[in-house]
Amino acid sequence: MHAYSQLPSPCILAHQGLWQTCPANTLEAFSRAIEFGADVIETDAHSSKEGIAVLFHDDKIYGRKINEFSIDELPAYVPTLEAALTSFPQTLFNIDIKSSAAEEPVARTISNHNAQNRVLITSFSSQRRKRTMELVPGVAHSPAMAEMIRTVVWSSLGAYRRAVNILKNFEAVQIPTSAYGINLVSPKMMKIYREAQVQVHVWTINDPEEMKKLFSLGVDGIVTDRTDVAQEIRSTYFDK
Repeated sequence: MHAYSQLPSPCILAHQGLWQTCPANTLEAFSRAIEFGADVIETDAHSSKEGIAVLFHDDKIYGRKINEFSIDELPAYVPTLEAALTSFPQTLFNIDIKSSAAEEPVARTISNHNAQNRVLITSFSSQRRKRTMELVPGVAHSPAMAEMIRTVVWSSLGAYRRAVNILKNFEAVQIPTSAYGINLVSPKMMKIYREAQVQVHVWTINDPEEMKKLFSLGVDGIVTDRTDVAQEIRSTYFDK
């Protein structure tokens, strides 16, 4: 059984760590998020020039693409995926594959560290996600936006079984509250998620009142920049 299926509900996914006092997507930010109660570290993967998986959100740094830098040329605060997995060996990671160049390095690193059971792979590109998963079977995964749009379309047409079938092989859906004017956490959509037996993680939620609202709707987790705030709300309203 994959570790993602055993997450507490509601769970907290730390968006690039807890980074108000340090750079985002760094080992320090990850450590602070874990200290303040994060269940999962959400991060973003690129590749260095020599094919090492590194964690950074944007495609460029100092005006150059990440994959144009060797590992020694990148700023010291940019960690490798290997460093993250080894520094936090009990922590679950949610890894967004930001470029096709990152697919093989990410898969290789996960495999080398036998971390398949504690990693979820996601991407805005379904093809990037699928190619990464082919290289490292056994990781969890969540649908790309294109797959979510197809789910919404079938739902709007009343074809609930088709909508459910799109999602049933995923471990989680990781979604904004709305997209293209459509409420993705409406009762109708929540029913589809439940029938598909996927966790519902909503991003990126930093407002305390919105956190409370989503928790009360029954979402399984929130992706947040404010792990500290989310943990306070969870402990006050749910850890009883």
